[in-house]
Amino acid sequence: MYGVIMAGGQGSRLFPLTANRPKPMVEVLGRPVIEYVKDAMVNAGVSKIIVTTGYRGEMLEELVDSWSKGSNMLEDSIINQENTPMGTAGSVRLLIDELNETFIVGSGDSVLSCDLNKLIDAHRNSDAKVTMALWEVENPSEFGIVGLSNSINGVLDSGLSEGFVCKFQEKPKLEDAFSNVINAGLYIIEPEVLELVPKGEKFDFSKQLFPLLLEMEWPIYAKKIDGVWFDVGVPDELIRAQKVLIEQMDNLPFPMPDGIITEGNGFEFSSSNSMGDNNGSLLSNNVKVGENTLLSNSLIMANSTIGENCQVMESVLGCNVIIEDNCIIKKCIIGDGAIISKGSILDSKKMQ
Repeated sequence: MYGVIMAGGQGSRLFPLTANRPKPMVEVLGRPVIEYVKDAMVNAGVSKIIVTTGYRGEMLEELVDSWSKGSNMLEDSIINQENTPMGTAGSVRLLIDELNETFIVGSGDSVLSCDLNKLIDAHRNSDAKVTMALWEVENPSEFGIVGLSNSINGVLDSGLSEGFVCKFQEKPKLEDAFSNVINAGLYIIEPEVLELVPKGEKFDFSKQLFPLLLEMEWPIYAKKIDGVWFDVGVPDELIRAQKVLIEQMDNLPFPMPDGIITEGNGFEFSSSNSMGDNNGSLLSNNVKVGENTLLSNSLIMANSTIGENCQVMESVLGCNVIIEDNCIIKKCIIGDGAIISKGSILDSKKMQ
């Protein structure tokens, strides 16, 4: 079975972390985000993966090439670089000659860890043209929600966790939301669906292709997935994904990264490699932290240095960042290689 990972996103809301890398290469627990959906696909029996790329696609080539070399389960993994943005469905349509049997499409810029075999079984049992992974959220107004029915063209039932799709709505007002399950950006698709995507045009799965399928009365099935799903397009979600995965680290199918994982309600470092009671922070490999420095709910990427008497709270620091002594950093994104001068106070800033 083929798997297609869409990895063309620029990740503008994570800038400047994405100034020098595409969004799927931003790390969570020391791993590029794209590796989570890749692992889920391989564990479900996908033997060939094609990664569609756009912005800074060259950065993904070495990583994708290593997948087939390092896995006995994966026969091949290749890059397909878009010359111009084609949208989610348009980028996959470029592969129409390769995708001549049931295939999986997933987003390379979301953290996904679940058993996709359950979704594949639901697809086969429903005889749907597309089966969509769903995720339950508390606030559906930030996402595209999905309405389900027990039958094709049936009546909407807001209590269902799986069924045939009968309605879509993008970012509804909370009082107008008919569902709290959202499109998680992962699909099982029959090859004839790609023939509906206009050749050479920018075309989107959720906004254009799936509504077209409903109009044509082609069945779309959907099922809520178990496990972990995060859209890490904003720093808060990046940090939250990290915290949830740390909580589940004993059950993760990959080793934790080198570095320090901290817990609790705040800790003052007394040496560069202390292990303390910080509030859900992760220090990647070769991070150095000075004395009397407080970290809280933050992600510090590899080879960064934080000086003495600093506070870093609810922030993401890229690789090779230097924070000099006596700085306060709150709700900030600090890009790779940035130097923050001694005594700086930054609140809700983006620094390159």
